Amino acid sequence: MEPCLLNELQLDAIREICNIGMGHATTALSHLLNTRIEAGMPSVHLLALGQVHEFIGGAEQPVVGIMFRMTGDADGLLALIFPHDCALRLISHLTSSTVTAGHALSEFEASAITEIGNILVSAHLNAISKLLNLTLLPSIPSLLLDMAGAVLDPILTRQCSDGDISLFAQAEFNAVGSGIAGMFFMIPDPDSLQLILQASGTLDA
Repeated sequence: MEPCLLNELQLDAIREICNIGMGHATTALSHLLNTRIEAGMPSVHLLALGQVHEFIGGAEQPVVGIMFRMTGDADGLLALIFPHDCALRLISHLTSSTVTAGHALSEFEASAITEIGNILVSAHLNAISKLLNLTLLPSIPSLLLDMAGAVLDPILTRQCSDGDISLFAQAEFNAVGSGIAGMFFMIPDPDSLQLILQASGTLDA
């Protein structure tokens, strides 16, 4: 199914699916950080390759990305993106240490933030797996530290050909009073959209 052919009811279904997943993910993060997490309602976009950078401050924005493939009954890309300064604050919070700008992550620090991504993505997928009665599993995470363009472009190129339109669900979250904020992205493979919509009861809507 071509993403650009989705109607408003189907887009709303994808938005609500992601909202439920994000609710569980932010609850998990709240427990980890012992602070309140606020998350906005996910937005769903139809984007061509190269437009995703607009949502994280442009291709030159330094970021820390934790990337996953969604596997099982449906395939796709999952990404947890932190602006670099937010990632450093998160690591400081997790390790009770002072991490300043320009700090090179130690193996322990890189492992800690990768595990945060693993916990959040697993909570997200577990929630929507139960909702849709589908088996959805995360791959082993990949941690990438670079400009947003360098982090996202190679992965998105494998996801779709240049000029193709993909459905792109995005949700922002922040830890209240901590200066820690991030974005969660979900980009299902085109062939998996039909299965997700069928499971949500909106395929023929």
